[in-house]
Amino acid sequence: MSHSPVSGHRNFWLRHLHQWHWISSALCLVGMLLFAVTGITLNHAARIEARPTITEREAVVPDALLPPPSQQAGALPTGLRAWLSDQLGIATGAHEAEWSTDEIYLGLPRPGGDAWLSIDRATGELFYERTDRGWVAWLNDLHKGRNTGTAWRWFLDIFAVACLVFCITGLFLLHLHGRQRPATWPLVGLGLVAPLLLIILFIHS
Repeated sequence: MSHSPVSGHRNFWLRHLHQWHWISSALCLVGMLLFAVTGITLNHAARIEARPTITEREAVVPDALLPPPSQQAGALPTGLRAWLSDQLGIATGAHEAEWSTDEIYLGLPRPGGDAWLSIDRATGELFYERTDRGWVAWLNDLHKGRNTGTAWRWFLDIFAVACLVFCITGLFLLHLHGRQRPATWPLVGLGLVAPLLLIILFIHS
């Protein structure tokens, strides 16, 4: 039994669209669950009680590791960063510090909290403070890409592309199957009209 060219063309697109649709859905599954959950937590952030935990540490930096007065910009020296990591468990990375004649200040923002340290350039006295706002705040910051670094930003971009593939292939599959499912386009239209009505009627600039 021979197939018409139209049927063969349709089967070709169905096969490839299904393949890209399931691949993109598999790639997006965990990320979409994460973003759906954090979308709810962000929408109700004011109702979710957060109890920040603050950790403070004080120490004295050895004279040999104090940056020379001539250094007035850039990241902390490698030796000082290694000492902070080994002795105090503080990972500073290559974050640039704020330098003055009296003090070195380094902000260490992080998902779900914040941290900073200051070093007195004359005495070497160091003060470090870390604030942890809990796992909900941590997940919310992952959702927003706040203080998450380059690798996570790349993940967000790749995830967004995979979601576009998932949605676009789904739209074409709806088109190919729409004749057998009369409710397809009314439901798609509802998904478009509902948010537009909410924006027009209830969101005011």
